Amino acid sequence: MTAAIETPIDTPAASAPHPRRWLGLSAILAATLLNLLDSTVVNVAAPAIRADLGGSLAALQWMAAGYTLALAVALLTGGRLGDMFGRRPVLLAGATGFLVASAACAFAWSPATLIGFRVVQGLFAAVMIPQCFGLIRDLFGARDMGKAFALFGPVIGLATILGPVVAGVLVDADLFGTGWRAIFLMNLPVGAYALVVGARVLPAPAGTDRSGGMDVTGMLLGGAGMSMLVYPLVQGRELGWPAWSLALLAGSVPVLALFAVHQRRRGAAGRAPLLRLSVFANRSYSSGVLFVVVFFGLIAGFSLAAGMFLQLGLGYTPLHASLAMASWAVGAFVGSAFGSMAMNSLGRHVLHIGLTLMAAGLAALYAVFEVAGTGLGAWHLAAPLLLFGAGMGMIFVPLFDIIVAGIADHEVGSASAALESVQQLGASLGIAVLGTVFFGTMDSGTGGHEQAALEAAKLVAGLTLGLTAVAFLVAFLLPRKARGA
Repeated sequence: MTAAIETPIDTPAASAPHPRRWLGLSAILAATLLNLLDSTVVNVAAPAIRADLGGSLAALQWMAAGYTLALAVALLTGGRLGDMFGRRPVLLAGATGFLVASAACAFAWSPATLIGFRVVQGLFAAVMIPQCFGLIRDLFGARDMGKAFALFGPVIGLATILGPVVAGVLVDADLFGTGWRAIFLMNLPVGAYALVVGARVLPAPAGTDRSGGMDVTGMLLGGAGMSMLVYPLVQGRELGWPAWSLALLAGSVPVLALFAVHQRRRGAAGRAPLLRLSVFANRSYSSGVLFVVVFFGLIAGFSLAAGMFLQLGLGYTPLHASLAMASWAVGAFVGSAFGSMAMNSLGRHVLHIGLTLMAAGLAALYAVFEVAGTGLGAWHLAAPLLLFGAGMGMIFVPLFDIIVAGIADHEVGSASAALESVQQLGASLGIAVLGTVFFGTMDSGTGGHEQAALEAAKLVAGLTLGLTAVAFLVAFLLPRKARGA
């Protein structure tokens, strides 16, 4: 899920709605849907991919983490490309690359090639996604932007529901012998629509800003630091935590510190930085960054572990697993609608309500694991996952608006872009950490394969509950009201 806001700019493009704005919005939603789907479908299809291509358990983690890590690394650069060359051409270029990478994923012949193509997908998604919100502003103008953004909550909810279910259906249906490859081929018609309609309807760039150029050094330092942080967390367990993996983890800190120093110096020299570090001087915003890492980390990690438990542990088919988890998605859809309606009146209280529901769902799920054991059926999961999903959905829509409420107007764009990048980094860390805990516990467990998987799922559920409690406490440090409320 990617959610961000941008402060309207008082320009002619921003004040006069485009005559074909709703058709243009449909192209933007199609581009957004590409990213939302590819963030979720692999968790359902991963066991089928492994059965076909082989590979290690760490490779399953990388099929998800590689995409989100690449997206996190390149998001800030993607936003800068839109400033330099115009949002429409950059979005179309990103969508074209995304489709080519999707086709390459569908024809991957080994785990390594699939992971590589997933990384390329993430890079092109980072080029495409940052342009969407600016284009909505250009299409609708300042006064009508709210009408357009009101559609994003339901779209996120629908993608959350349909993504895993459609993936399960496609893998089980094995249309024309495509099996798991169909989850990437389904991107082609969606992306083609975004390209054709976008090229005809989206507004041409009114002006570009190439002053200061592209911060290649910052991009390399940021990418290296993030990769050094995530790579050993995913790969270390399988390799027995060699010394180099611990050295990479430790080395990520000074590399990210160098990135921060470089950004500060670039800004002081009057050149456009990838990230305006001044926003981190705001305590509420810095707390929001921590909240985003914890929140999206626990969601991504728990989602991977839940899908692997049902398929690798209990032997569910992809379709059976996706249907067993459907109540989670239904809850997210309902919760996102409530969050969008209540954000102005409840402010950060909606975050605490959502986290309380998530905690209740996780506690109920742990109790189900204890009582049902390896005889767990899909119906046991319905109520706990519904609660968890409803709480999660409540937080999705208002979160970024609340975090940036205390940020100056001229820094909102940079602050929102940084949160999007941190969101993806948090997801990568969650997959790395909770995925490693799950697979490590399952491998070392006793009492049979199903029992070992159950113990692993219980441990991840307990850790996720703990992380939810951490997010609950951090939320007290966020602004009381959403921006503009």
